[in-house]
Amino acid sequence: MPENPEVPESVASARVPATVPGCVHTDLLAAGLVPDPYLDEHELALAWIGRTDWCYETTFQWAAGGRNGERVELVCAGLDTVATVVLNDVVLGRTANMHRSYRFDVSGALRIGDNVLRVRFDSAYRYAEEQRERLGGRPNAYPTPFNFIRKMACNFGWDWGPELVTAGIWQEIGLRTWRTARLAEVRPQVTVADAEGRVTVRVEVDRADGESDGESDGKSGAEPLTVRATVAGEVAETVLAAGQRTAELAVTVADPELWWPRGYGEQPRYPLTVTLHAGDRELDGWQRKIGFRSVRLDTAPDEHGSAFTVVVNDLPVFVRGVNWIPDDCFPHRVTRQRYAERLRQAAEANVNFLRVWGGGRYESEDFYDLADELGLLVGQDFLFACAAYPEEEPFRSEVRAEAVEQVVRLASHPSLVLWFGNNENIWGWHDWGWQAELADRSWGAGYYFELLPAVVAEHDPSRPYWPGSPWSGRPDIHPNDPAHGSMHIWTVWNQLDYTHYRDYLPRFVAEFGWQGPAAYATLRRALPGRELAEDSAALAHRQKAGDGRLKLARGLAAHLPAPRDFDDWHYLTQLNQARAISVGVEHLRSYRPVCMGSVVWQLNDCWPVTSWAAVDGDGRRKPLWYALRRAYADRLLTIQPRQGGLALVAVNDGGAPWTGRVDVTRLTLAGEPRGKATVALSVPPYSELTWPLPADVGSSDDPRSELLVADPGGTAERAFWFFAEDREAAYPPADYDATVEPAPDGVRVRVTARTILRDLVLAPDRLDPAAEVDEALVTLLPGESTTFTVRSAVALDPAALTTRPVLRYVNDMVPKQ
Repeated sequence: MPENPEVPESVASARVPATVPGCVHTDLLAAGLVPDPYLDEHELALAWIGRTDWCYETTFQWAAGGRNGERVELVCAGLDTVATVVLNDVVLGRTANMHRSYRFDVSGALRIGDNVLRVRFDSAYRYAEEQRERLGGRPNAYPTPFNFIRKMACNFGWDWGPELVTAGIWQEIGLRTWRTARLAEVRPQVTVADAEGRVTVRVEVDRADGESDGESDGKSGAEPLTVRATVAGEVAETVLAAGQRTAELAVTVADPELWWPRGYGEQPRYPLTVTLHAGDRELDGWQRKIGFRSVRLDTAPDEHGSAFTVVVNDLPVFVRGVNWIPDDCFPHRVTRQRYAERLRQAAEANVNFLRVWGGGRYESEDFYDLADELGLLVGQDFLFACAAYPEEEPFRSEVRAEAVEQVVRLASHPSLVLWFGNNENIWGWHDWGWQAELADRSWGAGYYFELLPAVVAEHDPSRPYWPGSPWSGRPDIHPNDPAHGSMHIWTVWNQLDYTHYRDYLPRFVAEFGWQGPAAYATLRRALPGRELAEDSAALAHRQKAGDGRLKLARGLAAHLPAPRDFDDWHYLTQLNQARAISVGVEHLRSYRPVCMGSVVWQLNDCWPVTSWAAVDGDGRRKPLWYALRRAYADRLLTIQPRQGGLALVAVNDGGAPWTGRVDVTRLTLAGEPRGKATVALSVPPYSELTWPLPADVGSSDDPRSELLVADPGGTAERAFWFFAEDREAAYPPADYDATVEPAPDGVRVRVTARTILRDLVLAPDRLDPAAEVDEALVTLLPGESTTFTVRSAVALDPAALTTRPVLRYVNDMVPKQ
């Protein structure tokens, strides 16, 4: 470790036990040498870790290796990031890419007995700063040089994440021995046409004798090899002649069961096995589960512009999506169980699409396997985000190697339906003043328009590629044009009220979002003993977005009463987040098929923070999650403004017709009817229908005291329309009865309204951090009841469960008379 005056003496003089996979931060934390960077403001005190060099060292025994034609390799699945790998003082190689794996031949360096392996990690900051100095600066959304190193960009801090620049062996590492030959690469391409499934398997092998195509040196060790592929009982095989290293096999399966996105059908998968043989000996094997499905991207021009529609098995799919960020700043901590919980939360919110954002990582096999299992479609960004990226060496070669490896690795997964070239970089070049700052320096265009599409076309031609998110599809059209391709909507959060989502009629929205704080228990754990106040320094550290606090306040002021204290602020900002996204999603879905995608920013968080997430950094569901579950339901009933007045819109994303009737009633806040219309529903599968409401129902002479209710009689959730904002509504003082009774694993809380209760939220985590509730954002009219089911392993105080601040509703701020 070189001298760094910021390194504490207790660390500088220590030999720290290391966990692999892992990273320096978590090893120091486990050793008790640093505080938890997720708590209080400890993040700020740990910046020295990313500016320090580190060395991992281990001693292991070896009995024999590298003899009789045996090849021994050190396989490094992931090194973070600028590493020098040394075995017994022999330098095996150097790396500078977190997003690649590496293999080093160690046959000549191994010793019988003790062997010492060292992996030295140079400071990622220093490396990136040196590259920036060498190549010239590039525009960047943040002050850190993340665009000059092939590393998870958000480690350097983002507008929702801490600056925790990691180093370490973040994925598996180990020795692998093989003889004669091994499977170096297996690339399955799965296509379906005319009820026939076809699996084209491209195979590349490494030979221990070192031969390659057309370069046989006549060594006696060269021999023919057989490659065999098996799927659904069908077998294909081919022979590789001496010296040949590549082969292609095709397996045909008649009438395979199709893999469908969730909500559209089942997700059957078939084991695909590829084996390598020399005579009667099996040398190597590879197995994955595949799914038979077709996918294409419809971008055809039409009267509205040009489409952006994901088509699976020839059926256009309305994308009900969320964006995915790394679930932890230290990705080795995200286990399969944690992935399963998070993706289950997505599925239970009626999500069918996850966009893996380009400032994070290429997600793990567990992530994709679970997405396959759950029927969650995935769009994967190549890892470029919010910055201009140099195209000079060594970066161009690194990007190509990284892209090839990741495209090949993910090719077997039916859930993967789309590759995006980058996040917001084409938009940045066009609109954010980059061109003047760049002059003639490269910025990434060669990646997005040349290198990456060529890699996908060569290695994964069965999937569509789109140069960026957003991107209009043509250089002569603004990259964020709503009428063409995919777009991002950030003007609303940054500058406008959320009702302005309705100003847009886009073809596909890949990002839009509204902030809200984490759950109470999450904030309380992250800030032990600290004051929870909207304007406190402790909470300010949990707000990474520029002017985030002011934007939250502006959003509240447009709609809701002024908060009286932190409890009000916490409830109202979470509520406003949920309402904002509901307005956006319901608007977008109501314009199907012109718009065919709504991808909310974002599903998850990586630490406890105020952000755009629906599930916070401790895995707790915010009210937004419950709003998404309703807004993304297969059957959505919504009241929307249309030219000349209000309209009822029924959206049917199910495979069966939606029939029935809807009663639309104009009521007073006291529950008295003032007007009524009945609509006969007959909505075909995968479509929407719109009915203008008559003026005597869809308008009010007393907007402060009236609302609309559209009741579909149990075939979907009812829809509401309030003519006035809550801060102006003439709510009566709230009155209700509440009872608590035991239930398996917890309690049931039944609330019966004597007056209207708008947007009821029960927050049992205030009483038990592990408690969960099944519902939120329930509006009751006078005389109606609802029951919340609370799961908790501890006894909860009934009085606390049924009063503020655990039980909240908007009009509890109306004083009782």
